[in-house]
Amino acid sequence: MTIRSTAVLSLLASFTIPAPLWAKGDMVLVEIKGASLKSPIQITDPRIEEFNIWVGPGISVGDGISSQKEETKGFIIDWQAGVAGQRPIGLQHYEVSFYAGCRTPERWNSNVRDCLAEKPRLAYVVSYDYDPSSKRGFVYLPGKGDQFYYVNIGSIGHGSRDGHWFFATTSWEDFVRPLIANAQNH
Repeated sequence: MTIRSTAVLSLLASFTIPAPLWAKGDMVLVEIKGASLKSPIQITDPRIEEFNIWVGPGISVGDGISSQKEETKGFIIDWQAGVAGQRPIGLQHYEVSFYAGCRTPERWNSNVRDCLAEKPRLAYVVSYDYDPSSKRGFVYLPGKGDQFYYVNIGSIGHGSRDGHWFFATTSWEDFVRPLIANAQNH
C-alpha cells in the first residue's frame, strides 16, 4: 500500500469512527489555578476519569450510523439544569485545565491519538466559580473569542453551549471542594 492510500484510508477512518473511540486519551491530570491558592493544585488521582471531557451534550453515542443518542450526562457540568442564570458577584474564581495522556505504557501502543505522546497534552480548560454562601459551583465553557476556545474545540466542542455558564455537578463539588479547601489552608 502506498503512503498516499494509507493517508486516504486514515482520513476516511477518522470520519467513520465515532470521536470517543479515537479522539481521547485518559484524563491524567486536572490542574486548578486561582487567586486564593498559593500554587496550582495538580490532581492525578485516577478518579478524575469520572470528569472526562469527552462526554455530555454535543457527543453522540451509538454505532456511528444508527441509534445515535446525544449524551446528557458527564463531565463537571449539570447539563440537565441548563444554562445558569445570574450568578452572584464576587465568587471564588478558578481556572481548571484537563490534560489527556496515557496512564499505562501499554496504551502508548494503542490507536488512541492522545496516547502517542509521552507527556500529557492540554485538552480542555474551563472557568469554575464557587459561591460559598449557597455552596454552589458554576462552570463556564469558553466561547468564540475567549482565550481557551480553540484549545477546547480542538478536543471537543459543545456547540451552542460554548460561551455560557452552567451549574457544576454535585459529584464535582464533592470531589474538588475538599482539595481546594485543603490547598487554601496550607
